[in-house]
Amino acid sequence: MVTRKKTGATEDGAGSILSTVSGPSNAQPPASLGSSDPIAEQLLIKTVAGQQLAAAMPFNPNKPAEYGDASRTPQPGATAEPSTPAATGSTSTETIASSKLGAGVPPVGENPTVGPLDRVRVDGGGQRLTTNQGVPIADNQHSLKIGLRGPTAMEDFILREKITHFDHERIPERVVHARGSAAHGYFESYQDLSAVTRASLFAQPGKRTPVFTRFSTVAGERGSSDTVRDVRGFAVKFYTDEGNWDLVGNNMPVFFIQDAMKFPDLVHSVKPEPHHAMPQASSAHDTFWDFVSLMPESTHMLLWQMSDRAIPRSYRTMQGFGVHTFRLVNAAGASVFCKFHWTPLQGTHSLVWDEAAKLVGADPDYHRRDLWEAIDSGNFPEYELALQIFTEEQAESFAFDVLDPTKIVPEELVPLTPVGKMVLNRNPDNFFAETEQVAFCTAHIVPGIDFSNDPLLQGRIHSYLDTQISRLGGPNFHEIPVNSPVAQVHNNQRDGMHRQAIHRGRVNYEPNSLAGGCPFQAGMKSGFTSFPQTISEDKVRGNPELFADHYSQARLFFNSQSPVEQAHIAAAFRFELTRVQTPAVRERVLATLANVNPVLAGSVAGGLGMDVPAPLPLATDRPLHEYEPSPALSLLSRPGETGIRTRKVAVLVANGVDGAMVRAIYSSLLEDGAVPRVVSSQLGKVKTSDGATLDVEITLEAGPSVLYDAVVVPDGEAAITILSRDAHAQDFVREQYRHCKPILVVGAGAALLKHAGVPPALPDGSADPALIGTEGGALAPALAAFKTALAGHRSFARETDPPKV
Repeated sequence: MVTRKKTGATEDGAGSILSTVSGPSNAQPPASLGSSDPIAEQLLIKTVAGQQLAAAMPFNPNKPAEYGDASRTPQPGATAEPSTPAATGSTSTETIASSKLGAGVPPVGENPTVGPLDRVRVDGGGQRLTTNQGVPIADNQHSLKIGLRGPTAMEDFILREKITHFDHERIPERVVHARGSAAHGYFESYQDLSAVTRASLFAQPGKRTPVFTRFSTVAGERGSSDTVRDVRGFAVKFYTDEGNWDLVGNNMPVFFIQDAMKFPDLVHSVKPEPHHAMPQASSAHDTFWDFVSLMPESTHMLLWQMSDRAIPRSYRTMQGFGVHTFRLVNAAGASVFCKFHWTPLQGTHSLVWDEAAKLVGADPDYHRRDLWEAIDSGNFPEYELALQIFTEEQAESFAFDVLDPTKIVPEELVPLTPVGKMVLNRNPDNFFAETEQVAFCTAHIVPGIDFSNDPLLQGRIHSYLDTQISRLGGPNFHEIPVNSPVAQVHNNQRDGMHRQAIHRGRVNYEPNSLAGGCPFQAGMKSGFTSFPQTISEDKVRGNPELFADHYSQARLFFNSQSPVEQAHIAAAFRFELTRVQTPAVRERVLATLANVNPVLAGSVAGGLGMDVPAPLPLATDRPLHEYEPSPALSLLSRPGETGIRTRKVAVLVANGVDGAMVRAIYSSLLEDGAVPRVVSSQLGKVKTSDGATLDVEITLEAGPSVLYDAVVVPDGEAAITILSRDAHAQDFVREQYRHCKPILVVGAGAALLKHAGVPPALPDGSADPALIGTEGGALAPALAAFKTALAGHRSFARETDPPKV
């Protein structure tokens, strides 16, 4: 019970403090609230300190600087220092501690909801099962019934909670980029880039910034396959010390359209057709090709999509691009233009189409599994970030418009400047909580990085934020742990669905005096300010004249490809257009290709049984610019530096195999970082020629050829006799050959290739450098040659169209 003191002058006005409305017009605060209760004393301290804090700011001194020329330079917000943390608190009881509330210490100037994810990582080891309210569950096997054979009781709150939560486990998937995989890691800067940007992550050599990176397909639904022909998303969330920066890009540096106005049309056209919901995760249908053939600006991107870039070997061997032109701004306010490039240090490698199509059935999670396994085994994917930096004056001299997202800046024109490296070194703890709930947005930038007027980028700035509000249930998606920054978050945004932060105090506006002016605006020196680009133009809907060149860079891309890559592009167009049913659409696409390259147009037309039509009319009277080929545009120009690490190698065995040889090869491959697997017709053990046994790791049925980068057929006459009678084994080596993968055969192993119809030489009669045969006594040099071929990934010299094997 509270003990009241006698009323005296020192207690005048105590009632107003004990109340929450009105008070004396101008009087000294009471010295006591007439109580010995420490909470009452805390209330008095809080109220008096709050009043003193408000009085310390009789007016807003920044107001005159908010107008005219002075407003171009924002000033730090005016503040006053409270005499005690209680002054800005919500309640006098905040120092009361409990196991739920915490230690009773106010988090002054801190937002603990952005702390490390350890605060929300959960492990149930050694713990009993509970409801979501923490109630221990005695029986998780049966619902509550009226008698053993009676109806289920409606009062079974445990059953209802469990089923209700299960019914609501799914959230709306992303409209695009629904199918994705992700990992945590870090970005390490190589150098100080303060001359061109004030972005803190580039402030000094060796500075590390946490990242979360998500790779994805674009067109398919969340349950679609990884290896479809599609653009891949390459989105990186940098948790910088000045807030989150999302570099939301793709594995191709250009896009289909020039203006965000057409984005809904593009996505609608490539998605399953609305009348029968087919095909899934594929552009090989009428509506897509109808749309793009009427949008010649798509031509450049179509060449990229029909290239091997659209079927990457893995996320670890895939480039990434920011696509748009961005600005870098330094501390002095000077700006340059910039393009962002990610290059995998393991090289750029792709699948071949037959392989990609078969992987859809063999392992629809092929890319997801590859990323997870590599990280879990310590083979961390690494990507170098490089910038193309150029001035506005340089940009004006280019033959294209840098605001056009269907154009690249050739590396010969502006070389790449390596600025740092990203290492992905930790898999997520929970796919839904992290990979599915992560929210990227092109509008998330930090001081030192700014936008250009690219019209597609301008639309994305709105679109990403808008879709996250819908998909993640409200405006507080930034408080989901994987989305929260490591930088402190303090603002006056309040409420909304799923709010996590519990804000102290009564102030949720700015300017204020009741919280001492806090949180206050940072001002130009430390806060984000947009680059003050001078614009004097009419309002207009349209595009600049240079946007009308739809074919020059498409020619550049095709002419820069190796002969085998050019053949793959032609084959991809042939496949896609064969599946189109409307002849006029096919003819329109061929007329588009006629503006790119006559050989390409002729090859595709021949594959469709059509003549090459007249080229589509150009959208400009300007002559098309002629570019010299750019070797950097070929995937083969970046073989990588990591040898055979993570390459998967099948070692085919059966009873009678040379066990010592298998173990020697297996050990040698492991030593160099490859992933060998012992493969046979069934699980269990096989007897080796020396009477020992080998454990089979996976079967030919469960681990078909397309899952491996190479195959070894060891010696052992009895084993080869068995394998040569097995159609699965014959198909295995036949597909390894057809997909241009390295093959090592030892001794009697050559007989299996003969039974499978695999030729010992290339189609032109020359030696095949990726088909290595040897006798058992000369294993060491043969194995070395095999590893060299494996590091080179494929031997495209053996490829024919159509395949002869």
